Amino acid sequence: MILPIVAYGDPVLKKVGTDITKDYPDLDKLLDNMFDTMYNAMGVGLAAPQIGLPIRLFLVDTSPFADDEGLPEADRVALKGFKRVFINAKILKEEGDKWVFNEGCLSIPDVREDVFREPQITIEYSDEHFETHTETFDGLIARVIQHEYDHIEGVLFTDKLSSFKKRLIKGKLSNISKGKINVDYRMRFPNQKKKR
Repeated sequence: MILPIVAYGDPVLKKVGTDITKDYPDLDKLLDNMFDTMYNAMGVGLAAPQIGLPIRLFLVDTSPFADDEGLPEADRVALKGFKRVFINAKILKEEGDKWVFNEGCLSIPDVREDVFREPQITIEYSDEHFETHTETFDGLIARVIQHEYDHIEGVLFTDKLSSFKKRLIKGKLSNISKGKINVDYRMRFPNQKKKR
């Protein structure tokens, strides 16, 4: 089932998520719905706060990046096969010289900005079977994970922008929260005026 994605301005996007246990109600169904929702919106990642749940859960499928002809073949192969569920994740280390990439977010449609992040991360997480993993990722995979991880920490990519950039997009962000935007996927807008 495709769920509505929560838009910028909703308080749930600023909450630090809480851990869940393996008896979380209907977890399998929730994961299926989240993947359906992400694919429907043409996303490469989706975090539970983006569907209104303040829990430490996100998922990633970087396959769409594999079509980028500008990437080396080895990177494209890694991106094509990378589909994961991250539960109760904790980034242990972020390393390397920060690099810039133009990011967007399903909760903030039509806003894309350059964001600097470290190229390599080590993360501990549980998968959908609640098996624990500690892994190191780099490049675009690390970046997508960092972006989604930020969501479960109550951080948006726009929080990482300079105050000048934030001023430039303030009007756009306000319009998004009010639903004054055209999107081709279901959304829930926190400041939308009710129709009478």
